[in-house]
This record gives sequence, C-alpha cells and structure tokens, in this order.
Amino acid sequence: MVKKILKFGGTSVGGIKRIQHVANIIKKEYNSGNQIIAVVSAMSGKTNELIDFSKKISDDFDKREMDVLLSTGEQISCALLAGALIKLGINARSWLNWQIPILTNGQHTNARIVNMNTSKINSFLNNGVAIIPGFQGISENGDITTLGRGGSDASAVAFAKLFEADACEIYTDVDGVYSTDPNKIPVAKKIEKISFDEMLELSSLGAKVMQSSAVQTAMMYDIPLEVRSTFTDRNGTKIFEHQNIDYSKSVTGVAYSKDDAKITLIGVEDRPGVAANIFEPLNKSQINVDMVIQNISSDSKTTDITFTIKRIDLSKTTEILKNNQKIKYKDISCNDKVSKVSIVGAGMVSTPGVTFRMFKALAEESINIIAISTSEIKLSVIIDEENTLKAVKKLHTIFDLD
Repeated sequence: MVKKILKFGGTSVGGIKRIQHVANIIKKEYNSGNQIIAVVSAMSGKTNELIDFSKKISDDFDKREMDVLLSTGEQISCALLAGALIKLGINARSWLNWQIPILTNGQHTNARIVNMNTSKINSFLNNGVAIIPGFQGISENGDITTLGRGGSDASAVAFAKLFEADACEIYTDVDGVYSTDPNKIPVAKKIEKISFDEMLELSSLGAKVMQSSAVQTAMMYDIPLEVRSTFTDRNGTKIFEHQNIDYSKSVTGVAYSKDDAKITLIGVEDRPGVAANIFEPLNKSQINVDMVIQNISSDSKTTDITFTIKRIDLSKTTEILKNNQKIKYKDISCNDKVSKVSIVGAGMVSTPGVTFRMFKALAEESINIIAISTSEIKLSVIIDEENTLKAVKKLHTIFDLD
C-alpha cells in the first residue's frame, strides 16, 4: 500500500466537469489500493475574484480579514470534490484547516506551515479519501492564515513530509516542466527529469509550474515530486536529487519574468555602510531586492547603485528611498519596462563558454544588457521588456533546446 499526496491546481478544479474528472483520477488511484490525500486549490479565477471584492471595500484591506476571505476558495473546492467522490461510491471527507489543524507561523498572507495533527486523517485513510485545502492554515493565536499565491504547492510538499507519504504528485494544466513557456515558444520541449536545484532556479526566475518555496522544502527533506497533467495520461516531469540527472546539456531551460523594475541611485556618497543604509529599510518593509550593481565614479567620492525589485513594489520602494535620511544621492532613476531572462542548468558548472555564448547571442539580436546576475547553475540578465520573447527564442535555440 502506497500513501500518496495528490495536489490539484486551480485549473484542474476550475468547474464542475473538471472536479468530476479529478474525482475519477482519485477513484482510480484509490481502487488500486493506495491511501490518498488530495490537496486542492481554489477554482481558477476564484482567488482573483475575492481579491477584487476586497479592493471594492478598501485599497488597503486588512490582512487578517484578507486571509479569512481568501481561504474560502479552497473550502468550496474541498466540499465539491468530496461530494463528487461520494457520488462515485468512494468514502470521502473534507477537512478545513482549523479542523485538523494545520499550524502556521509568520505574517498574514505570507505564512508557512510548521506542523499539523496527522492522527485523525491517518485513521480515516484506512477507509476513505481525505480532502485537505491547500494555501492555508491557522496561527498559534487561532487566526486563519494563508501562504501566498501558489501556496497550495507548498501545502502539498509540507503534507508529504508530515504524513511521511511515499509520493507527491502535482497535477496541473500542463503535462510537466518545459524548457521554456510552451505557450509562447512552441518548440519548447518537456523535461523528463530535473534536479531540485534546477527546478528551484526555474521557479524562482519566472517559470509558473511550481512555487519556489515548495521546491525548496522538497529539496530540504528529499521529497521526490512529479508534475503531471490532470487532462492526459502521459508521464510528467520527475523532480529529485541530482544524482540521477543527465548533465550532458549545459542548459536545461530558459525562464523569464516581466514583473521586475530597475532603480538607480545616482551620485550616492561613497562611504562604508552606505549600501546597508540603503537596503535596511527595504528589508524591514519585506521588499525583495534581486540584482545589485555598483559603479564607482572617477573621483571615488560618489557611486551609482542599481538594483532590481518586483514591479509591484516600485512606488513603495521609491517612497522609502526618498524618505531615507541616512543616505545622500543626486538623483533617482526608475524603469518598470524591463524583464529578466535567465538560463538554468546544472551542466553549466563544468561547461566553459556558456556566459560568452549567451552574451554573444543577445548581441546578435541587438539586445542591450542592463544588469547581470550569476550563480553556479544560473545566469540572468535584465533587458528591455519589449525584447523578452526575442531573447528567449534566441537562447532556446543556441543552447540546443528546440
């Protein structure tokens, strides 16, 4: 007997017919003798609808009440899926986060799962299928909390660890992880196997298949994952430790994101501690800073500091910088029409010339590089947003991914 976590995303439960289809997938697994815990997202579009409701009340809707509001989406999916399974003759039951409970810590709208009571559900698995909401939990104060957008992936991986599951399968609307976005680049191909490290980089750099924190948790606790389609029977993409991965190719995938913005502080007084004074208040406001570039002027007295943030944080960031009394600078420049394009591959570590090939390819397309960031298995550049797809297509081709 195998204990499985099956997670179904919003598109998988996006309507009644799709929920009935998911119920049949679960029934097949259950009738094969497996113990099944199904983790569900809200129906596609439901979370956005709830957010729109909150905005009609206030542009600064209270975060505690936002968590209460958003958690209802998964409650609907849980009840409908349990009902569909019961209709098929399967003993099924849904649990809400506070009934288990799923314990979290951290701030509202961005909490993380730390523990849960598994006894009741483990007992039930001997006689039926358990349905659990993703994306949410309950704090030590008894408040409902949510895990951030895409948090159902993080829920599924956390449950796989806590229940000591034998498998964790992520069902979505694509049949695996692709070398780049197949909706934009038709020649993208499915990756059969990928390492945690590569998947973590791809998901954090713009690939939408899995939430990066979920991959990170799976990597920490060595929980093998499989991403597969709800709508086909084809094998998906297996994600696990790097020992079983073929690194004959230097680059595994090309990712991109269009939600970045660039800020340059011009003529910053150059002295010890100035960078800390710039970024400390951003850290306190939970603004994530990505690439950082510093250029020293010829007189060595001033410097220009460029960094990137998420576009949604641009106005908040500029306001913090303008009100920061600890730094002196001549001017501030902002650009929210940029994108980040990245190549990822564990084979890059042992393959010389990857950086040159990437930069040469972009130069051949007359694409200017604004900023650069590197790691052992990743190389990212900031470019003008209008050149995004042209860059992705070129890199996908020159690294033999078509």
